[in-house]
Amino acid sequence: MKLTYEKCGDYLIPNLIPSREPEGELRKFGLMRRRYLKEYRSGVYSMLLLTGKLKEQLLAVQEQAEQRFDVLVEQMAASVGVTEQLKAADQMLWVRKMNSIREKVEEIVKEEIIYTL
Repeated sequence: MKLTYEKCGDYLIPNLIPSREPEGELRKFGLMRRRYLKEYRSGVYSMLLLTGKLKEQLLAVQEQAEQRFDVLVEQMAASVGVTEQLKAADQMLWVRKMNSIREKVEEIVKEEIIYTL
């Protein structure tokens, strides 16, 4: 293992090059997971950050959460009777019901995926 150093005054400081982060943008659920780890699981957050696996893990959790969110929204909308016919007949009622469903599903996804290790 070759290490290179940079001289800074009387000290030799190792040149540490981090590994490449995976491509992808953190969105709502990825950012929620990062905040949760940083505030409540600081040891896990530090370990992932130092090993260069943080963004990879955040992107994986984000993908899982988004898929679960989409599936649950569809299932709950179908079970409550929120359909395209309702949207055509009464848009405001449809929006209220969909917002309610999305809020409930977001709480479920947070508990099942975001706030678990």
